[in-house]
Amino acid sequence: MKKRWLIPVFASFMIFTSPIVDAEAATTQELVATAKQYIGVSYVWGGTTTQGFDCSGFTQKVFADLGYQINRTSAAQYAQGTPVSKANLKVGDLVFFNTSGNGVSHVGIYIGNNQFINSSSSKGVSIASLDNSYWKSRYVGAKRIVDFSKAAPEVKPAAVDFSFYASREKVALRLAEGLGLDTSNTNSPFVDIKPTDSVAGAATALHQLKIFEGNEQGKFNPNSPITRAQMAKVLVVAFNLQPTGKAVQFHDVPQNHWAYDYITILAQHGITIGKGNGLYGPNDYVTLTQLETFLSRATNR
Repeated sequence: MKKRWLIPVFASFMIFTSPIVDAEAATTQELVATAKQYIGVSYVWGGTTTQGFDCSGFTQKVFADLGYQINRTSAAQYAQGTPVSKANLKVGDLVFFNTSGNGVSHVGIYIGNNQFINSSSSKGVSIASLDNSYWKSRYVGAKRIVDFSKAAPEVKPAAVDFSFYASREKVALRLAEGLGLDTSNTNSPFVDIKPTDSVAGAATALHQLKIFEGNEQGKFNPNSPITRAQMAKVLVVAFNLQPTGKAVQFHDVPQNHWAYDYITILAQHGITIGKGNGLYGPNDYVTLTQLETFLSRATNR
């Protein structure tokens, strides 16, 4: 997922608070699901991985999974965002506690119903209640860094049968495989792909090669279909195909069509022969069978 740096410029050792980020935020459901997947991970002082989290290492990891970079320590996270009263807490707000007697020393993520999820030294990643006497007496305050409540759930395209048509996720996975790309980097630049998504590594690798660049909102839209015109561009860029000069013309692809050059080059290399009757079908969705045919021809040309 596209990284969003929520840490403003540092001057000497002064930390300035950052504004709330709500554009392209993950939904509250995504936030809760992402946090809960780590329940049971042990507490490790200084820990920032699934081998063990301390409190702020856990909150930082959850936010990073959703594409947001926040400060490392609980005190530094308390310097971010906008203060929120206990009565106005929203899912995703960070809640802070004084467990050491020396100011802010613990942090968790509010998940609704007066509950928060945190990595505590006694239970590891677990859910606790703000009404619990221990936490209630040590509560310091809350900060809103990302307003997850303003995000709308992803709307998937209707009436597209992905057992027949190829999704953009499927294309990315198959293309990365066919090109033999290193997909170990899952820090996707796309705002709608989390590092934990199965397509994250492929999408990141393809973006680095400028094969997939996303839309104007920085989205990859993994659950959308891909048109034959879009597929032509992807294949030409992926396999670095160059024009051969061979005359090719499809009746439904005029020279002023945005994908004219890509479709022409694809046909010049014999990767597509069109749909018959001189038609290419630039706005038709790519089927799974067509995807495999395209890739086979491109890799064996």
